[in-house]
Amino acid sequence: MSEPLLRVRELKTHFPVRGGLLGRVRGTVKAVDGVSLDVRRGETLGLVGESGCGKSTLGRTLLRLVEPTAGSIRFEDRELTGLSQRELRPLRRRMQLVFQDPQASLNPRMTVREILGEPFAIHGLARGAEREAKVVELLELMGLPRDALGRQPHEFSGGQRQRIGIARAIALRPDLVVADEPISALDVSIQAQIVNLLVDLQRELGLTYVFISHDLKIVEYVSTRVAVMYLGRIVELADAEALYRQPRHPYTQALLSAVPVPDPERTRTRIILQGDVPSPLEPPPGCTFHPRCAHATERCRREAPPLYPVGEGHTAACFLVEEEARRVAAGVAVAEAPKAAGGE
Repeated sequence: MSEPLLRVRELKTHFPVRGGLLGRVRGTVKAVDGVSLDVRRGETLGLVGESGCGKSTLGRTLLRLVEPTAGSIRFEDRELTGLSQRELRPLRRRMQLVFQDPQASLNPRMTVREILGEPFAIHGLARGAEREAKVVELLELMGLPRDALGRQPHEFSGGQRQRIGIARAIALRPDLVVADEPISALDVSIQAQIVNLLVDLQRELGLTYVFISHDLKIVEYVSTRVAVMYLGRIVELADAEALYRQPRHPYTQALLSAVPVPDPERTRTRIILQGDVPSPLEPPPGCTFHPRCAHATERCRREAPPLYPVGEGHTAACFLVEEEARRVAAGVAVAEAPKAAGGE
């Protein structure tokens, strides 16, 4: 198992809500509320959940594009949360973001030559003919023609614009790329091309991805592991194969039940969740999923479940798996006891 490139512990991102003539704080939106996870070097960590669950805020907080309220973000051996913007600047070469909307994320007044040359100029890494050569290399890597250099974003299709956005993100050969809904603004016919491009780039450049999406089939295809978010918290985390084969949290089960099955001979029982995601301004007490959960008990309304281990690398925040987690923990202890005795 590879060492984590990124370690996140008890990360919180809260936004004050102000109102009235004096602009007093009337409440707090808990967009990210106590997230802990590791991102291993070379993997793709998929991040899924309904709209408004905090996926994009978490992704931007990991890069310090949004300031965290509390918690720890360690990139390799460097703590990011205490660094000033000036101290962060050298690290930004190693952490990049692919935006959801390529139309909005590219400067309409700049040519492709200027857009792709800008990272090299900002960090002082190449100039003149050397910079031009690197920009041309990026275009070839993205499958774009050389004559694109002098054109502006509005002259390209949506898929081509996203290729330019991806090229800008990988220009400086970063270690970590956060892809925030990178295909949701594209036609279905183009989505597979962009996903395959990202997979090829990961293989060729050794990239590590945090892949944020609401498309569960795409996440299954690209991800090594998957984290499921609900109302600012991780409710399940597992290897992609294990999570899709045997989801343990009721919310994950409901999400997967909604994925279309491309086989007319097969049927899937649909789990219909009642109501909408509660407001992060006033999250429910206890388990935040309990108002929509068919298995909720009085305990769920009072207590927030931790992430219980239910298998190797598989955790779920639900009291339904508490007993199983005890057996898993007991099995680990029994397995380790003979090894310790042999060591003596």
